[in-house]
Amino acid sequence: MVVLHSDLNNFYATVEKKLFPELEGKPIAVCGDKEMRHGIVLAKSEEAKRFGVKTGDVIWEAKRKCPGLIIRPVRFGVYEEQSRAVREIYGRFTDLVEPFGIDECWLDVTHSKTFGTGEEIAEKIRRAVKEERGLTVSVGVSFNKVFAKLASDLKKPDAVTVVSRENYREKIWPLPVSQLLFVGKASAQKLKDLGITTIGQLAKADRKMLSSLLGKWGETLSVYARGEDDAPVRGENDRETLKSVGNSITHYEDITDRGEIKRLLYVLSESVAARMRDAGLGKADTVHLWVRDCDMGNHTCQKKVRPTALCGDIAEAAYALFCEKYRADKPVRGLGVTASGFDLGVEQLTFEALTGDYDKRARAEEAVAKIREKHGYSKLQRGIMYEDPVALRMDVRGERLSGIKGRNKEKPEKAHDAPGGEDENGEL
Repeated sequence: MVVLHSDLNNFYATVEKKLFPELEGKPIAVCGDKEMRHGIVLAKSEEAKRFGVKTGDVIWEAKRKCPGLIIRPVRFGVYEEQSRAVREIYGRFTDLVEPFGIDECWLDVTHSKTFGTGEEIAEKIRRAVKEERGLTVSVGVSFNKVFAKLASDLKKPDAVTVVSRENYREKIWPLPVSQLLFVGKASAQKLKDLGITTIGQLAKADRKMLSSLLGKWGETLSVYARGEDDAPVRGENDRETLKSVGNSITHYEDITDRGEIKRLLYVLSESVAARMRDAGLGKADTVHLWVRDCDMGNHTCQKKVRPTALCGDIAEAAYALFCEKYRADKPVRGLGVTASGFDLGVEQLTFEALTGDYDKRARAEEAVAKIREKHGYSKLQRGIMYEDPVALRMDVRGERLSGIKGRNKEKPEKAHDAPGGEDENGEL
C-alpha cells in the first residue's frame, strides 16, 4: 500500500493571506469570537509562530508575545470552499481520498502508478496546490496511514517526506510518543510513568503490559508504533465503513448548571444529526455520551434508542444518560455526543412510522436545515438556546470543534483525545 497524508500549512491563516495580499509577510492569527467564549488562536502564520504564538493561546496572550499581531476573524465557510477545491486536485490522482478534518487528507495511490511513484505523485500535488490555489501543503509518503501522517509533520511547510519500510525506525521511532496518532495527554502520561517516552520504546514494549495499562487501546497503539497498521483509506462513497458520527466540545470554564449542560448537548446533537444526514447514514440505534470532568477524567456510557436521525431524540437520550449515569460529582469541562448503529436507510416499518409522528418531526428538521443552509445557522434556533445568548450564536457543526476520530494537538478543529478513548468501561 502507498499512502499519502496531505496537510495544508497554517491553513486558515494562509487562506486569509491569499484573499488579502496586503497581509503577506505580516504576523497574523485567526481567532474565534471573544464574545462567544472562543477568543483563542485557531491558526497562525509562520511570522506569528516565530514570536511564540501558539494554537490555543487566548488573544491577549498572543498579543503580548507578538505586539504587532494582526487578528483575523474565523470564516469557516471560506475555508471549507478552499478545502473542497484542494480535494478536487487530489481527486485527479486517486478516488480514494479520506478527509481528516478540514485541512488534512489521506490518499491511497497504490494503483495510481501511471502518475509515478508515491513520492512523485506527492510532488505533483504539492506543486499543483501551490500554483493553482496559492496554498502550501506538506505531504507524507509511507506504507500506512499512521506513518504517512507522521511523515507529513516531519518537514514543514511546503515539503514532501518519505517514510519507508527501510527508514521508519530511524525517522519515526525517535519521535516523542505524544506525536503518535490518538495518543492524548492521559495516555502519554501513563506511558511516561512506565518510562515510555518515544514511539520506538512503545513499539518494543510488552503488549500484555500495554493492554493491562490502556485496555484494548494499548494494543492498538502498539500496532501503530510498530508500523503494522493496515487500515484502508476510505473513499467518499464508502459509507458502510463509517461506524459512528460524533462531536465534542471543551468548555471555557467548569460547568455545574444542568441547564447549560442540556443546551450544549443540543448544540452537539444538532451537529451529529446534520452530519448523519449529509452522509446518508439513515437512523442510529445507539447514543454515546462522553464527559470530561474538571480534573480531566474521562467518563463514557451509551444506550440503545429507538432508531432515529433527529437532533431532539439524540439530545434527549444524551441528557438522560448524563442525569442517570454521571456520578463523578465534579464540575464538567468537556462534553461529547456520538451516534452509531446506522441502518443506512434500510429499516423495518414501525407503529411510530405508521402514525406519522416521526415523519412530521423529520420534515420539520429538514426544513430547518434548508433555512440554515440558505440564511446561516444562527437565523433559526431551538427555544432552549434563547436561555443563553452565547449558546444562541454557537455553530458547533460549522466550527468543527472536534471530529469523530480525534485531533492533532495543534489543531482545535479535531479532538486529540478521542472521546471514550481513555475509558472503555461504558459507565460514568
